[in-house]
Amino acid sequence: MLELVWKQVIQKPEGTEFVHASTLAFLPDGGYALACFGGSREGNRDVRIYHTHTNSEGFLPFKMMETSFNEAHWNPVLFSKSDSYLMLFYKVGAEIRSWRTMVCHSKDLGLTYSQPRELVPGDFGGRGPVRNKPVRLSDGSILAPASLERSEWTAFADRSEDNGFTWTRSNDIHIKELEEIGVASLSIERVNSQIPVSEQSFHGRGIIQPTLWESSPGIVHMLLRSTENRVYRSDSSDFGRTWSTAYPIELPNNNSGIDLTRIHGGHLLLVYNPVGKNWGARTPLAVAMSSDNGSSWEELLQLETEPGEFSYPAIISQNDSVLISYTADRRGITVCRFKIS
Repeated sequence: MLELVWKQVIQKPEGTEFVHASTLAFLPDGGYALACFGGSREGNRDVRIYHTHTNSEGFLPFKMMETSFNEAHWNPVLFSKSDSYLMLFYKVGAEIRSWRTMVCHSKDLGLTYSQPRELVPGDFGGRGPVRNKPVRLSDGSILAPASLERSEWTAFADRSEDNGFTWTRSNDIHIKELEEIGVASLSIERVNSQIPVSEQSFHGRGIIQPTLWESSPGIVHMLLRSTENRVYRSDSSDFGRTWSTAYPIELPNNNSGIDLTRIHGGHLLLVYNPVGKNWGARTPLAVAMSSDNGSSWEELLQLETEPGEFSYPAIISQNDSVLISYTADRRGITVCRFKIS
């Protein structure tokens, strides 16, 4: 069903030790924009947002965004607000639990960006999209997939009815098992992992980093990364204002990022690591499809099978094109374009 058209690896910028957590957007000229974060190590002050876009020969080398924040930058998220208006969200702060969310925009196809502003002034913890792209719902609102990383990891959705200027937060979404235990008695084991993430990331339990789709007007769903060895799901029947308790589905999860897109015919394409172990290996990296609104899944292909870290995918689709990007051993970002056959 997916026919590979081209594949490109964008190498990390000179002077950086890693790049990670890419995000994608289609541009009105037929090209693509991409952003990620990189520096010496996650959480260090020199970590910044890098961005690039395509020309006739493919993606150009990364360019660093200039900001006035002498703090760690994290998890950029691109969103095409309109044909001529590209939004870029990202997190700033040394502590993940008290991130601040910044937003800026580009009106020249991702060549330059405005000065950033706080998405929700005074917020600490993170509003708006935490890693995956927002979606435009059938009522015109924008819904952003969000989460918090404290002792219990919880998810929520941020909803904007004024085209991204102000945001209203949904209820917190928990795993049923953790709701029953209670945060005060939550047991969190120290994880022995060689994955080069911030040490803070090993000290939480729950669900984070949702990815969203709307199956019919007002009926919205999310899949979530978890510490529980499975992908989790939550559902909303009121345009993302309120959500169900999260429940596990059949797909394994290694406590690493996932992302999905809804293509023609209502089929869902999900990119993920099919590894059912908390902080397990971030290889292989696969694409699965669901034809029944996420009730069941079939693996279509594996993007990477070699040892290493192939993780934090982003996927977008438009007409018969699907674009996927992901971290390639932290030395670069791989981008693949597929044609839907």
